[in-house]
Amino acid sequence: MTTDAQITPLGRSAHEKAEVLIEALPYFQNYAGRTFVVKYGGHAMGDERAARDFAEDIVLLKAVGINPVVVHGGGPQIGDMLGRLGVESTFVDGLRITDEATAKVAEMVLSGAINKQLVGWLANAGGKAIGVSGKDGGLVTARKVSRTTRDPESLIEKAVDLGFVGEPAEVDTSVIDTAVAAGMIPVIAPIAAGKDGETYNINADTMAGAIAAALGAARLFLLTDVAGVLGKAGELLTDLNPGAIAALREEGVITGGMVPKLETCVNAVEAGCEAAVILDGRVPHAMLLEFFTARGAGTLVRA
Repeated sequence: MTTDAQITPLGRSAHEKAEVLIEALPYFQNYAGRTFVVKYGGHAMGDERAARDFAEDIVLLKAVGINPVVVHGGGPQIGDMLGRLGVESTFVDGLRITDEATAKVAEMVLSGAINKQLVGWLANAGGKAIGVSGKDGGLVTARKVSRTTRDPESLIEKAVDLGFVGEPAEVDTSVIDTAVAAGMIPVIAPIAAGKDGETYNINADTMAGAIAAALGAARLFLLTDVAGVLGKAGELLTDLNPGAIAALREEGVITGGMVPKLETCVNAVEAGCEAAVILDGRVPHAMLLEFFTARGAGTLVRA
């Protein structure tokens, strides 16, 4: 009989790997056949090693019977292309004011370069992916976003025209269902047409949340550049619900770019997604650590 003392370094490594698989087994069993919607964005997209790790994670999910659906962003890449073209960008509450020229560049970068690059990474990792945008198969019908901003001097609210910035008005999951049934991984660019025939750029978090709700997804993962939601003392808040989130906003603990992300999570879980997670996409295999181990790696939001 082999004791722990007799296990060689190589044997110990194999033993530890077996323990990890055993720990993950209940999660594999509970979520086989379910859907995970993963929003991929942030600066991790610019790191080739991180991107390849992400692709391996997605292919692993597919291999164990979970159906991953990827929605990607690309704000930095759009900004880089606009800079090369000498086009200046203006933002209101984190949303880029998008004129007709900017909308065309956004579609070119999102539906073209980034989307196909992700499809390629997934293929290299052994997956079978298909790249689409919200336009394809009538997946998402957009409506124009309306926003107001407060003048810092007069404190008067005034309407702001964001141009061709949209939000999901309707989601038809037929194209996703067809791709998943064929064993493929859908990779979705946040571009969609409106009923007015115009093309709209949609925030990737918002797009992912709407798709997760429409699919009744088991999980919505928002991969970002932070560890998750932090408390007053800088500690990671691992479990939240809409009531707790509202209280933290009132206390000023949740501010800035985390506000719209949490709004997306709340909207998704209240509309049919079982749970949403905000986690750091720069951490290798953070999504697998969050889901397939008891330790977790981000902030989980449930209704």
